[in-house]
Amino acid sequence: MPHQNFNDLRAFLVVARDRSFTRAAAKLGVSPSALSHTMRGLEERLGVRLLTRTTRSVSPTEAGERLLRTVGPRFEEIEAELDALSDFREKPAGVVRITAGDHSVHTILWPKLAKVMHRYPDIKVEINIEQGLVDIAAQRFDAGVRLGEQVAKDMVSVRIGPDVRFAVIAAKSYFAKHAAPKTPQDLVAHRCINLRLPTYSGLYAWEFERNGRELKVRVDGQFIFNSIFQVRDAAVEGFGIAYVPEDLAQHYLSKGQLVRVLEEWSPPWAGYHLYYPSRRQSSPAFALLVDALRHRA
Repeated sequence: MPHQNFNDLRAFLVVARDRSFTRAAAKLGVSPSALSHTMRGLEERLGVRLLTRTTRSVSPTEAGERLLRTVGPRFEEIEAELDALSDFREKPAGVVRITAGDHSVHTILWPKLAKVMHRYPDIKVEINIEQGLVDIAAQRFDAGVRLGEQVAKDMVSVRIGPDVRFAVIAAKSYFAKHAAPKTPQDLVAHRCINLRLPTYSGLYAWEFERNGRELKVRVDGQFIFNSIFQVRDAAVEGFGIAYVPEDLAQHYLSKGQLVRVLEEWSPPWAGYHLYYPSRRQSSPAFALLVDALRHRA
C-alpha cells in the first residue's frame, strides 16, 4: 500500500483495545460517528471485517485480533522511538499517562508532581483515577501505581511512598450505641461502609493479619462507595465502621471525632509503588517523573 496514511490503523488499535467507539473517539478527539465511518473505510480497503458491532459493544473479529496482536506492538515501537527523539531537545517533552487510585493520587502523586511540573511545561501528564487493578499495557498507560505487594513480578517497580497501615474507625456517636468489635469477625454484626473495587468482582473484603494469621472479612451496611474519601466521610458522619488508610483518619482521630479499633490486626503494608513494563524504553520525560516520584525515606 504505497503512500498509505496509517491513521486509520492507529484508530483501529484504539477501538479494538477499548472495545468502545465512544471511549476511543474521546481519546482520538473525533466523534463516534466519524470513527465508525473510518473503521468501515479501513475494512473496505482491506477487504476483511475487523470489528463485530452490536448496539451495546464492539469487539475484534478473528482477523481484527490478529491485526491487533501483530501490528499493535509495531506502533508502540514507533511511538517509543519518537518519544526518544526528545533526547535531542533542550528540555524534556512528551506525554506520560499514569493510572492510580484516588488515595495514592491525593497523597503521593499530586503533591510530588505539583512541586516539579512548573519547571517542565513541555511535559504533559495524564492521571487516570481507577480503583481496580489495570492492565497498563492493554490500556496503553506508561505506568501504574499499586501497593508493593500487588505489583506483578515482570514489572519494574519503584517505591514512591512510605508503608501504609489501614485503620478500622467509626464515629464516637456510633460506638455510643454499639459495642466496639473485639475481633475482625465481630464486624459482620455491625453496620459497615463498603468500598466497591472492580478488580475484586464487587465489594472489597477487609484484610487483617495478626501473628502471621491472615483474615478477610466481608461486611455489610447502608452505604457503598467507589472512593475511599467518601468511605471516610460517611464514617465521620456516624453511618458505621470504615476501613481506610490511617492517614485519612488521623485528623479526625486526633480531634476525637473518630475512634479506632482492632489496631493490633492492622500491620503495615508495603507502600505505593510506580510500576511499568521492563521492556519500556525510558524517555527523558518519563525518567524525570520517575525520579520526582521516587520515595526518599
